[in-house]
Amino acid sequence: MTTKVSIFDQPKPFKMIFFIELWERFGYYGLQGILAVYFVEQLGFTQQDSFVTFGAFAALVYGLVSVGGYVGDHVLGTKRTMVFGTIVLAAGYFLMGFSILEPSFIFYALGAIAVGNGLFKANPSSLLAKCYEEGDNRLDGAFTLYYMSINIGSLISLSLSPVIAANFGYATAFVICGLGLIASLLSYIMFRRTVEGIGSTPDAKPVDMTRLAAVIAATVASIVVCAWLLQNIFMANLVLGLIGVGVVTIFMKETFKVTGAARKKMMVAFILMLQAIVFYVLYAQMPTSLNFFAIYNVRTEFLGFDINPVSLQALNPFWVVLCSPILAYLYTYYGSRGRDLSMPGKFTVGMFMCAFGFLSVAAAGLWFADQSGMVSAWWMVLVYLFQSLGELLISGLGLAMVASLVPQRLMGFTMGAWFLTQAASFIIGGYVATLSAAPENVTDPLLTLPLYTEVFQNIGLVTLAVAVLMAVSSPMLTRMMTAKDETEAVNAELAVN
Repeated sequence: MTTKVSIFDQPKPFKMIFFIELWERFGYYGLQGILAVYFVEQLGFTQQDSFVTFGAFAALVYGLVSVGGYVGDHVLGTKRTMVFGTIVLAAGYFLMGFSILEPSFIFYALGAIAVGNGLFKANPSSLLAKCYEEGDNRLDGAFTLYYMSINIGSLISLSLSPVIAANFGYATAFVICGLGLIASLLSYIMFRRTVEGIGSTPDAKPVDMTRLAAVIAATVASIVVCAWLLQNIFMANLVLGLIGVGVVTIFMKETFKVTGAARKKMMVAFILMLQAIVFYVLYAQMPTSLNFFAIYNVRTEFLGFDINPVSLQALNPFWVVLCSPILAYLYTYYGSRGRDLSMPGKFTVGMFMCAFGFLSVAAAGLWFADQSGMVSAWWMVLVYLFQSLGELLISGLGLAMVASLVPQRLMGFTMGAWFLTQAASFIIGGYVATLSAAPENVTDPLLTLPLYTEVFQNIGLVTLAVAVLMAVSSPMLTRMMTAKDETEAVNAELAVN
């Protein structure tokens, strides 16, 4: 007899973590949605410089997550690191508001956001993973709903921040992003009792003031370093490259410490993270090349309303929020019956979705643009639908993949390594976006349309080829991640007999 499992049947800490992540992402995506445009409109950057600087900032944001995961696992504790990161993030957003008065100050504000996100980001998902026992069928559904919280926050902020910036100024938009972090902190304070007894080893011990002082000092120093790196992009890329090499080295060292099925699972996790890099390069196009395509080549009349073109980015979290519970239900329903698609299979389907998205926008430019070089906003609805399905099947399940394939003792570190794939991707994605950058002062839709169409077509074809390779390798990866050691197989056979 099959036991019926509800996707909403989650442990009590789930709700608290859900709202912490929702409000933190409200702040971050409100900033992300307008940052590249802010560089161009307010600071006088060229599109190329804007995309590359944005890519470096986003790379620092995600590249430092592995450090925050380590601090959470081994130094301060998962919960304390999460709270401290929230405070640093709030300070960074408020500083962004003040940077309007002194533009050079923006790099310190962005540095604070990068460091604060590094401290925060890995720890809520690590805390959530600790709420489930190994083999729990609710895990994929839980992380899909958790991912929905991210997108509820981003849906609200991406809808509002471009409008607020246009009507009340960028400073107001940045300060409102900071208020999202205050709401996140209040969510933890109100519901912190639900996570008593859950966390990493340092969480169970009194605060070590020496360690706390060291983390605070390192945070201040890191903010200064990040501010310098954002003004020296080559060095930023070099530093992130070195961090990446270090993380991969440690991951491989830990992989070869274990044997048998555990090693195979670690290898599958590594391969899936490499595949995810391709997805995040595509994801990086939303606030850069796709955003500017909407500004220059999309008719913004939508259902009788004149929409701010930058707000079209909100279509991404809209589709994610709409599709998340559907996919979560399907994962839980088929998972409880042993018929769920494997993780490599889900990644593969997600990559096909992303390929279809970019091929769709290329088709819109080639065959459906009007005489003035403009396309209907409905094409952006379709593009973001495909992109969002791909996101749910790859990024939305990436954390669940890490939770199911790596040992608990490496959970925070490997969560950080997962986010490091996003760091590498945003660097690459920033440079990919520059291929679509219009020459300075060129805004004629008839001149920008061929440029965007060619770039998006090439991105779609390359992504399609990657998806086909993933489909070919998926069965092998599935066998590796479901492999059992000989002793496990014998014990299982004896239990049956």
